[in-house]
Amino acid sequence: MQDTGREDHHSDTELSGSERVAYSGPLSGPLNKRPGKKSARFNVPETTTSKDEQYVEITLDVRNDFVAVHSVKPSHGVKEDPEMTLLAKGPDKRSASNVVRTASARIRQVSHEIKRLASFSKRPPPGRLDRSKSAAAHALKGLKFISKTDGGAGWAAVEKRFDEITASTEGLLPRARFCECIGMKESKEFAGELFSSLARKRNIQCDSINKAELREFWEQISNQSFDSRLQTFFDMVDKDADGRITEQEVREIITLSASANKLSNIQKQAEEYAALIMEELDPENHGYIMIENLEMLLLQGPSQSAGGESRNLSRMLSQKLKPTLDSNPLNRWGRSTRYFLLDNWQRVWVMALWIAVMASLFAYKYVQYRRRAAYVVMGHCVCMAKGAAETLKLNMALILLPVCRNTLTWLRNKTRLGVAVPFDDNLNFHKVIAVGVAVGVGIHGISHLACDFPRLLRASEEKWELMQQFFGDQPSSYWHFVKSKEGVTGILMVLLMAIAFTLATPWFRRNKLNLPTWLKKLTGFNAFWYSHHLFVIVYTLLIVHGYYLYLTHEWYKKTTWMYLTVPVMLYGSERCIRALRSSIKAVSIKKVAIYPGNVLAIHMSKPQGFRYKSGQYMFVNCAAVSPFEWHPFSITSAPGDDYLSVHIRTLGDWTLQLRTVFSEACQPPPNGKSGLLRADCFQGHSPDFPRVLIDGPYGAPAQDYKKYEVLLLVGLGIGATPMISIVKDIASNIRAMEEEEKALENGTDGAGNSPLTKIPSPNAHKRKESFKTRRAYFYWVTREQGSFDWFKGVMNEVAELDHNHVIELHNYCTSVYEEGDARSALIAMLQSINHAKNGVDIVSGTRVKSHFAKPDWRNVYKRTALNHPHSRVGVFYCGAPALTKELRQLALDFSHKTSTKFDFHKENF
Repeated sequence: MQDTGREDHHSDTELSGSERVAYSGPLSGPLNKRPGKKSARFNVPETTTSKDEQYVEITLDVRNDFVAVHSVKPSHGVKEDPEMTLLAKGPDKRSASNVVRTASARIRQVSHEIKRLASFSKRPPPGRLDRSKSAAAHALKGLKFISKTDGGAGWAAVEKRFDEITASTEGLLPRARFCECIGMKESKEFAGELFSSLARKRNIQCDSINKAELREFWEQISNQSFDSRLQTFFDMVDKDADGRITEQEVREIITLSASANKLSNIQKQAEEYAALIMEELDPENHGYIMIENLEMLLLQGPSQSAGGESRNLSRMLSQKLKPTLDSNPLNRWGRSTRYFLLDNWQRVWVMALWIAVMASLFAYKYVQYRRRAAYVVMGHCVCMAKGAAETLKLNMALILLPVCRNTLTWLRNKTRLGVAVPFDDNLNFHKVIAVGVAVGVGIHGISHLACDFPRLLRASEEKWELMQQFFGDQPSSYWHFVKSKEGVTGILMVLLMAIAFTLATPWFRRNKLNLPTWLKKLTGFNAFWYSHHLFVIVYTLLIVHGYYLYLTHEWYKKTTWMYLTVPVMLYGSERCIRALRSSIKAVSIKKVAIYPGNVLAIHMSKPQGFRYKSGQYMFVNCAAVSPFEWHPFSITSAPGDDYLSVHIRTLGDWTLQLRTVFSEACQPPPNGKSGLLRADCFQGHSPDFPRVLIDGPYGAPAQDYKKYEVLLLVGLGIGATPMISIVKDIASNIRAMEEEEKALENGTDGAGNSPLTKIPSPNAHKRKESFKTRRAYFYWVTREQGSFDWFKGVMNEVAELDHNHVIELHNYCTSVYEEGDARSALIAMLQSINHAKNGVDIVSGTRVKSHFAKPDWRNVYKRTALNHPHSRVGVFYCGAPALTKELRQLALDFSHKTSTKFDFHKENF
C-alpha cells in the first residue's frame, strides 16, 4: 500500500462504534509519543522512491471511548517484528459510561490525525546538500560529542572512571555523574540531556545504567560517522521522540547550549532565537523541523578552503617551519647564536655595556685597595667590599633612569634613539639593575661583617698602627663597628631594601601566595606602592653612609654624591612636574559606565594641550580612594576624539574601591533620571562624581604602530584597551585620507573651497609620511560574553567606516566550546542564521562575527605570513604574561624561516 492511498482508506470506510484504519510506510522514527502531545502516534517520512524500503501495515482500532493500535503486519513478506506487535496490545474493554458523549469526539480526532499524516507525507523533502563540497566537508568534521580533551583517552579511561564512581553504588552509574564518567565534567546539564536521549532510545526508564549500557552509550557518542553524530544530536533535541523538533524543543536546547557555554545573554533571548530558527527551517509553518533540515543547516556555510595557490603556499610554508635537524653541534650553536643576536641586538649591547662598566669599576677599586695598607690587615675582603660598593653607587644611580617616564617619552617621541635603545624594556632593565643592587649589597655587606671586622679585631699591634689613622684605638668589641654611623646606616639600608624588594616580587605584589588573612593585608599593590617609596629614606641613608666612609677622609674621594646628583635631580624634577601638571590639568567627568565583568569606563574632558598617541597610557589618581596612589591605564580614546577615556577592570583593592565610589555616584537621584550602572552629565542633572587627576601621557610600545605597514594586534581581556585606541585611530586616518583623496579628485580642499591647482595639503602629506599602515589584524580574546559590551560601539563604528577592509577584526569567546563541538553546535547554527539575516553576531552583539574557544596562534602567524610575504609585521600584545612567550617565540620562528619578519612588542606598565 503506497502513501497516496492513505486518505482513501479513511473515506471508503464507514465510521462506526469500532473501526480499524490501516496505514503502511517505511520503518523509520519512533511509533509512539508521550501522552499529552497533539500529534500523531507515529512518524511518516517523506515520499521515497527506493524499492528496498521495508513497509509495514498498521491498523488502528477505534472504539467508543479509546483508540489503540490493533496490528502491525509486514506488507511485502517481511517477517513481523515482535517488538512492533507489542504496540497492538491494549485493553479490549473500558467503562462505557461516557460512550455517547465521547464517541463522536474520538472519531473526529482520528480523522484529523490521519488527514494531517497525509498532508505531512506530501511535504516536499528538503534538497540534499552535496557533501563533497568544501564547506560541507569542513562541517562533517564537526558536531563531536567527545573531543581530544573530553574523554579522548578512549573506553579504557571511561571504564576506569566508571569503576571508581560505581564502587559504592553496586555497579550502577547515576545520571548525575554521567558527565564525570565520560569527561564532560564542566557540562553537567548538557551531559544529563545526552544521557536522557541515549536512555530514551534504548527504552531505559531508570536514572542509572550498568557498564554494558555505558559501553553502548560510549560507542554511539564516540562514533566518528557524521550521520551517527547528527542522529544523536537530533535525538537530544527531540525530547518526545516523535522524529520532529518543535519550537519548544528548540527553545529548550538553546537554553541548555547557552548555559553550557556560559552565554547568559543568549539564555535570556532563547525564545526569540528559537522563533528565528523555526522561521529559517520551517518556512511553511508546519510547526516542526526534520533531521534533514538540521543536516542542511549544519553542512551549509562559508567555504573554508583557500585557492589552489594559497594551499600550495601553505604547504610550502609548513615544510619550511619544520624543525631543522643538524647533526653538527657547532652549526646548531652558530645558527642559534646568529638568530639570538639578530633578535636581541639592542638588549645585548645595552647589557654588555652595563656589565663592562660594572666590571671596570669593580676591577679599578679592587686594584686600588690591593695597593693600600688596608690590604695588609684585611686582605682580599676589603678589595671585594670596595669593588662591590663602587658598582652599588653606579646601580643606585642607574635604577632611577628607567622610571623617569617623562624623559623616556620625550626621547621616544623626539629623537631617533629608539632605533638602538630598547625603550620598551625600561621596566625590565629596572628589575635587572635591582638584581645588580642586591648582589652588590650582598658582597659588600658580607665582606665587611664576616671578614673585615673580625680581622680588624684580631689584628696585631703592628698591623693596627696602619689602621689607627682611620679607626683610632683598636676596639675590643665587634659591636663597635656595627653601632657606628657607617654600620647603622648600612644595616638600615639593607633592611629597607629587603622589604621593598620582597613586596615587589610577583608573588606578593599580585597576592599569589596563600597567606593568613592578617598577613595578606600586608601584601598586594598597595604594599608594593608604599614600600617602594622607602627609597627616599634609602637614598638619604646612602648619602650619609657614603660621607662617613671607612678608610677615606678626603671629600673628593667620597664619590657617592657624584654618582647620585644627576639621576636624583632628574627624578625629583619629574615628580615635581608630575604633581604640578596633574593639579593644573583638571579634568571633568563626562560619563561613567560600569559594564559586565567589573569594568569601569570613565570618559573625561581633554585638558588643553594634552596631546597623545594611540597606544600610550596615563596615570590616574582619585583622592576619594587614596590621595597618594597613582595607577597607569591605557588610553582607549583616539587622538582625534574630543574626550579622554579609560577602561579599568576591578583586579585589586584600589580598583575595587574606585568602582565602589563611582557606583555610588551612578545611583539614581530622587527623580529617578539616572541608572545605577551608568551616569553622565547629559541626563538633565550633574552627578556628584569624585575628583579625578591625570598625569601623562607616557610612551608605550604600541605607540610605534604607525611605522609598520602590517599590524597584528592581540589583546587578552582588558588588555584590548591600547589596541582599541589604535584601531580607532587607524579608522580615523583611513577616513581622513579617503576624504582628502576625494577632495583632491574634485579639485576642492577639505573645506569645500576650490584651489587653483590640485596640490595635496601639508596635513595630507604629513599624514601620508607618518601613517604607513595598510593592513591591520585585531584579535581580541576574552572569557566572558559580557566583555564585548566594553567596546561594542567601537567595533560597530570600525566595521562601518572601514570600506576598504583595511582592518580585520576577530573576536574570540573562550567560554564557548570550540567550533565542531556538539555543545556549541546549536550556537554556531544560530550565529550563522542571525548574522546572515540581521548582520549582528549573537555572542558579541556587534557586526563582527565571533569565534569560539582560543585562537590557534600558529595558524594566525601562518596566515599573516602567507598574505604578506617580504613584509615587516608589527606584533603588539597586551594581556596576561602566560601568552607572551608563545607569541614571541612564534614571531621569531616565522621571522627566521619565512620572508615575513615579525617584530614582537609587549606592553609594560
